[in-house]
Amino acid sequence: MNPKTELPIGIFDSGIGGLTVVRQIHRALPREDLVYLGDTARVPYGTKSPGTVVRFACEDTQFLIQQNVKAVVVACNTVSAWALPTLERKFGVPIFGVIIPGAQAALKRTKNRRIGIIGTAATVRSQAYSRTILARDDAARVFARACPLLVPLVEEGWTNQKVTLAVLRCYLSPLLRRGIDTLVLGCTHYPLLKRAIRAVTGNEVALVDSAESCAQFLNERLQSTKLLNQGRRRPGVIQPFVTDEVERFDELARRFLGVPTEPAWKVDVPGICAPP
Repeated sequence: MNPKTELPIGIFDSGIGGLTVVRQIHRALPREDLVYLGDTARVPYGTKSPGTVVRFACEDTQFLIQQNVKAVVVACNTVSAWALPTLERKFGVPIFGVIIPGAQAALKRTKNRRIGIIGTAATVRSQAYSRTILARDDAARVFARACPLLVPLVEEGWTNQKVTLAVLRCYLSPLLRRGIDTLVLGCTHYPLLKRAIRAVTGNEVALVDSAESCAQFLNERLQSTKLLNQGRRRPGVIQPFVTDEVERFDELARRFLGVPTEPAWKVDVPGICAPP
């Protein structure tokens, strides 16, 4: 048996959005221990410059490496778009992003090859989804829309209020007029808005949850590289770390995960963890 199979999986995001990835990974791999870092002191990443995003991502990954993880999941589309190649070169563990799994899922779901992407300004500006989709199907049409107000709404817990629906109508109407039949939720915060998004798009548009796609992709890769923990009988433990607002994070984690976690610890990144 590979001794690394017993090690935890590291996951990071700029805030609470990555909890959607944690939830899906825990469902797909319920016996894996998970270490989550939410960089709540520096959220959001989507408005930052590419250089700043890369620097933050390297610091976040270094912290997870210090926790002795066997793999790192970048639960942030902005980081996946701008920093993934740097992280893969710099660190000696398998690193997984969310864009390739999301793009592949969109191509499987679409029937008319007209795919919409919503994400942060940085993710949309990177054109990472468009390039990934078109590299696999050059006949596809991709329409991307930056939605900078959605992350703050999710972070405030406003996932189905009237103002949220109004904002979504403004963002999604141009994409719907393009005739899309598939919409990629290109930010890990956005699955928390799925019900509100569905109210705007109707049932005719397939919603691709990048968190769910990432969990499936991770499962396949861990199996193929013999890093999957298949011998453990106990449920996996979820240990969160945050860089700010511990109490608020614990409250949101209970609401969004639906499974118990260890209490969050406040940390400096990169740095040494200390109890709250």
